[in-house]
Amino acid sequence: MSKSKKSVGIFQRMLNWTERVGNALPHPATLFALFALAALVFSAVGHVLGWEVVHPGTKEIVRTVNLFSQDGIHRILLEMVDNFTGFAPLGIVLVAMLGIGIAEQSGLINAVIRMMVLNSHGRLLTFVIVFTGILSNVASDVGYVLLIPLAGVIFLAVGRHPVAGMAAAFAGVSGGFSANLVLGTVDPLLAGLSQEAARILDPAYEVNPTANYYFMVASTFVIAFAGTFVTERVVEPRLGKYTGEYKEKENSFDKLSKKEKKGLLMALFTLIAIIFITIIGIIPEDGFFRGSDGGMLSSPLIRGVVAMLFITAGATGLAYGFTTGAFKNDSDVMKGMAASMKTMAVYLVLVFFAAQFVAYFKWSNLGIILAVKGADLIMSTDIGLIPLMILFILLAATINMLMGSASAKWAIIAPIFIPMFMIMGYSPELSQVVYRIGDSVTNVISPMMSFFALIIAFIQKYEPKAGIGTIIAAMVPYSIAFLVIWILLLVVWLTLGIPLGPDAGIYYTLPN
Repeated sequence: MSKSKKSVGIFQRMLNWTERVGNALPHPATLFALFALAALVFSAVGHVLGWEVVHPGTKEIVRTVNLFSQDGIHRILLEMVDNFTGFAPLGIVLVAMLGIGIAEQSGLINAVIRMMVLNSHGRLLTFVIVFTGILSNVASDVGYVLLIPLAGVIFLAVGRHPVAGMAAAFAGVSGGFSANLVLGTVDPLLAGLSQEAARILDPAYEVNPTANYYFMVASTFVIAFAGTFVTERVVEPRLGKYTGEYKEKENSFDKLSKKEKKGLLMALFTLIAIIFITIIGIIPEDGFFRGSDGGMLSSPLIRGVVAMLFITAGATGLAYGFTTGAFKNDSDVMKGMAASMKTMAVYLVLVFFAAQFVAYFKWSNLGIILAVKGADLIMSTDIGLIPLMILFILLAATINMLMGSASAKWAIIAPIFIPMFMIMGYSPELSQVVYRIGDSVTNVISPMMSFFALIIAFIQKYEPKAGIGTIIAAMVPYSIAFLVIWILLLVVWLTLGIPLGPDAGIYYTLPN
């Protein structure tokens, strides 16, 4: 057997092993139920064994609380509902989804994506597809079900390999999941989880959905250029000229109709009006959007960004929907909002168990004990900030190969790593952005990614024999390139000490 064939065989076996392990894992909600049970068990074990640490802030001794005691059982029963309804990410995600649901059900997001991609030509085409893929993350799954197949259609129409077009779109949608120019539902979701974890150590700490915004904006362009380079210099030359039999039907581009163009214009006018009102509210020193102290960081635009997301997405969606006829009355709008809530059913189940796990972890003091012990261990190695963050990226990237949901993974590891890094002097916002990098770069090569099977079906339209190996082979260059370029960007960011977002620095100081 040749060396290359042997390497392919080993690689394929690794992929098969990853797929088997991932498929063997229980549903994420079941995992959280098991983790919650484990937290109860370890609370009793830790209490018996006398696990304790000195709180780095208050200098008080923190001991493990046994949740299997009478008081613990009473608390579990009495606060179960409050754990669920008071779980920080729940409300903000639902509110954000209501607004985005209006924009999505009206057809606005669909039209914007088609307009951006269909109006790009020549060498700019690849960049626009990757860039649009990144932006599509604001609307949950739209990029997967709309942009990826559309990219294949467009590439084939201009004489390029359709799989290369779909690979570029997939790289933007999935590999660029932690970059964007606007906030989406994942930002408040992760911020809420980060806040819950940070409050294990600092009960008053707040993490805004804008926590990583500056880094996200810079990442959008960096990842878009990297994805363009990989597509045109690595993936497309490897695929060569498309010689398959599949031919697209004429007019399969489904260009924008006059109604849709008029709807986009009305949505644009609405967006301009919102921006104008916002500017009026923030420019004067006594503007109505200024914070109580007259500053911008305390502004409701920052602290209430989810409400602004709801208003902006909802208003532009209404303008588009009523102009095109997608919405004929208020009932249609409410049905659109309800449709967005249907997609959250599984999330609600997951949140119930995740909320119990986070609460038990906090009540038992296991979170702070693990954080202090882990921080002491890491600080004893004197590894330094940058190597530490790179290792955390690699850890998140590896976990992502076995478990698909970004929020589910963060809900598990945030209560451990955020307090640990806070003790070491690093902010929750930094922990979150580093996690997001690792979680994104292996999305495109993880068989556990929920849309992986759909991507295979899209590619088989042009390459009937394509399988998991086909996708992995096409996407590995993106994964490597995104990992390298994101680490370099992070190193530059940390070296220069640039804030990650509004009022979101790199370092953290424990309160006295």
